Amino acid sequence: MTPLHSVSVAGAVVREDGRLLAIRRVDNGRWELPGGIPELDETPQAGVVREVLEETGVRVEVERLTGVYKNMARGIVALVFRCRPVGGDARISDEASAVGWLTPAEVGERMAEVYAVRLLDAVGGGGPQVRAHDGRRFVS
Repeated sequence: MTPLHSVSVAGAVVREDGRLLAIRRVDNGRWELPGGIPELDETPQAGVVREVLEETGVRVEVERLTGVYKNMARGIVALVFRCRPVGGDARISDEASAVGWLTPAEVGERMAEVYAVRLLDAVGGGGPQVRAHDGRRFVS
C-alpha cells in the first residue's frame, strides 16, 4: 500500500514590533500557528493568506517560505511561510478560541516544541528549515 501524505500551510505572522500571531485552537486547546489545508485550486501562498484571515481576522502578505515540517506519525507535511500583517483586526473564530500577538518568550512557554520552533525558525533568518517530528518531539 502506498502511504498517503497531506499538505498543510501555516502563517508565521510577524508584526513590526517582533510579536508573533498565534491561536488557541478550539478543537484541542493548544496554541499553534494559524493555518490549514489549501484548497485544490489554491497555491500554498494563497492558502495561507486565506487560512490566516479565516482563523484570525488578520490580512497578511506572504514574504517567504521558512520551513518544511513533517509529522512522521501522521504523514502531514506542513509548509510554513513568514508573513507580515497588512490589515484587519485580530479576533476569535470558529477555529480559534483565542488569538494573540506573543513575544518569542511567550511562544516558548505556551506552545509545544514542534509548533514553537516553526515560529522561531521564521524569525531566526537563514534559509528554510526542514525538520521531522513524531507529533511531540523532533526526530533526527
